[in-house]
Amino acid sequence: MTEPSFDLATVMATYGGSDGKRTLALFEELQARGPIGIVALNLFRACKNSERAKTYRGGIRGRGSYRSMAYDRKGWAIDNLCSVLAEHAEALEIAWGWGVDCDTTGFNQVLYVEIATGQVSFHSPRRGAGPDYAGEWDGVRGQASTRICCFVADILKFAPEVALG
Repeated sequence: MTEPSFDLATVMATYGGSDGKRTLALFEELQARGPIGIVALNLFRACKNSERAKTYRGGIRGRGSYRSMAYDRKGWAIDNLCSVLAEHAEALEIAWGWGVDCDTTGFNQVLYVEIATGQVSFHSPRRGAGPDYAGEWDGVRGQASTRICCFVADILKFAPEVALG
């Protein structure tokens, strides 16, 4: 089977779409790039679930609302992201950490991650593992998905596959 090609346009289409097979293929490609790919995968997953949660309505009886399930997946991706960053951020030269947004009630904990394509941040109801963020919010709104998709495309274009133990 030929792996799909993931240039920037394809990464952005995958982000905006609902093709589970293509998304899984993207995640497999990212995992094959080692820690930097796992960072990219979890940034992609957290951002996509966060955006989707804001639009979802309805749910599944006994499991909860689609919105709450998407926020749960976002939280899971953030936890995964914090784990890989705790172990590899220094070697990957990624600055990251937690801050507080006093203007946001209920979701005032903020994870900041400085990737090659710019700063991205995620609000959370709880602080996850990791250091305090040494920087400040860059003040740019609405660019996280574009920055993450560009980062993902760059990883797939430039980072070699690595053997994972």
